Amino acid sequence: MFQVKIAVIGGSGLYNMKGFTPSGEVYPDTPFGKPSDNITIGRLGGQEVAFLPRHGRGHRLLPTEIPVRANIWALKALGVERIIAVNSVGSFRDEIKPGELLIPDQLIDRTRQRTSTFFGDGVVAHVPFGDPFCPELSGAIRAAGRDMGVALHEGGAYLVMEGPAFSTRAESRLYRSWGADVIGMTALPEAKLAREAEICYSLIACVTDYDSWREEKEPITFNVILDIMKRNIETAQQIIQRAVAGLPEARACACPRALETAIATSPAAITAEQRQKLGLLIDKYVH
Repeated sequence: MFQVKIAVIGGSGLYNMKGFTPSGEVYPDTPFGKPSDNITIGRLGGQEVAFLPRHGRGHRLLPTEIPVRANIWALKALGVERIIAVNSVGSFRDEIKPGELLIPDQLIDRTRQRTSTFFGDGVVAHVPFGDPFCPELSGAIRAAGRDMGVALHEGGAYLVMEGPAFSTRAESRLYRSWGADVIGMTALPEAKLAREAEICYSLIACVTDYDSWREEKEPITFNVILDIMKRNIETAQQIIQRAVAGLPEARACACPRALETAIATSPAAITAEQRQKLGLLIDKYVH
């Protein structure tokens, strides 16, 4: 079985990058089913890295259909400690232009049909989520972007919608009035589940359009988004390679201890079945 500490979640084009040498693939079973697709393992920037295609190869899964719990669990079982996600987003700000990148530091959850926790069925946990992205990992990504001189916005609120349809103009104006900076469909529940799994999580948001709040513009089409996304991929690849190469071996953030004070259920009340199912997450805290 592979042991990997760093993972990248995004589209299939991400792992067709210079400097990545694949060594194998895994498609593991988890208590929450199979992940989106095979996970590709290889070397990048001197590190072992796992690449997971979020929507499956060929982009087969709607945002709501992505088996996020299986994805995060599979990466945790591989030994992953850090996840860099890559997402396409629309912008609510004139100054955040299509073709540019943003490293968000906040999330607004507008999803409605997604299970966002590993817990339940007799086990309760409340992880801290005030700062949903790992500051250490986000800092490494920002530093890599600055070193490259790319158009990279540092910080901002990413609103996660259910999809798959894009926003109405009224919704877009409302979200903009809330202070959201970009909008997308896939950062949640990834970020919440990564926090429960005590995995550092940060993302590179690739701006493809202005959503629908700018009435003078024609409504965006998916073909236009794909075209801009393809141009962003090469930049994201370079940032990932540089960031991965510069990551310290040990983590100094709070992410590895997210469950330390989060499990509310008495150990005596947790059934043997749930101990077995959630053991990967709770064994070091529940005795």
